[in-house]
Amino acid sequence: MSFKHQTNKRRIEPHKNFVDISIKEIWEYRDLFYYLVWRDFVIRYRQTLIGVAWAIFQPLFSTGIFTIVFGNWAKMPSDGLPYPIFTFSAMLPWIFFSTGLYHGTTSLIGNRELIVKVYFPRIIIPGYAIVGNGCNFLISLCFLFVLMAWYGIYPDSRLIFFPFFVLMTLLSVFGVSLWLSALNVRYRDIQNTIPLLTQVCFFMTPVIYPTSIIEEPFRFWMSFNPMTGIIGGFRWSLLGVENVSTISMAISSMVAILLFLSGLVYFYRTEQFFADII
Repeated sequence: MSFKHQTNKRRIEPHKNFVDISIKEIWEYRDLFYYLVWRDFVIRYRQTLIGVAWAIFQPLFSTGIFTIVFGNWAKMPSDGLPYPIFTFSAMLPWIFFSTGLYHGTTSLIGNRELIVKVYFPRIIIPGYAIVGNGCNFLISLCFLFVLMAWYGIYPDSRLIFFPFFVLMTLLSVFGVSLWLSALNVRYRDIQNTIPLLTQVCFFMTPVIYPTSIIEEPFRFWMSFNPMTGIIGGFRWSLLGVENVSTISMAISSMVAILLFLSGLVYFYRTEQFFADII
């Protein structure tokens, strides 16, 4: 009895243009993607005392500090909502964005051995780093619904728009991460600027304050920060906040989509050099 050994051959070529991106090729490596997401999640909480409760503790602790400082002492307005839930609802997308941005930016450097030795669509690397943080987001989101019930706040029909703002958050962090992860391969200073960048952006984003206290035209220009409209969308769709600008949400959504598409193009144009210089 004889056995035939069958091998699959793949010709590896750089992508010539944006349209040349192969969704089918990415789908073929979905098992690798699932494994990396699972590995990242397990490693993150291995040998921790409270495990996945850290996903709730981080935004909850920050919310407590901000409530004392800005809610009780500074008397910061909160669009008629209890300040803790006003802030916690914004901390969820913000933490998803900021942590996803850092992990996404440093993901290629952190997986250099895998990139050098094995071929697979490189976009899987920043992708798994961001989706892994999405697991924390979902856990915290469940706690947000508990917190809403505690304060007697229940979503209305606008809840159907909530998945859209979650998608915009994902596109924002993924788009920026595609840009910065590709640049970080060549310029390692990028990863060192991320903590400073996120700290500056935090105070330029309406996490601890409502946009209603910002005067025009500054409020309009804040809309070009994608997280401004996204956080407003979270509060509008979940908590029923009325004084949220639809123009701001529209501008922020368009910026998020533009960041994603431009990041995708830049990433695919530069990925052919990753293995050589990483």
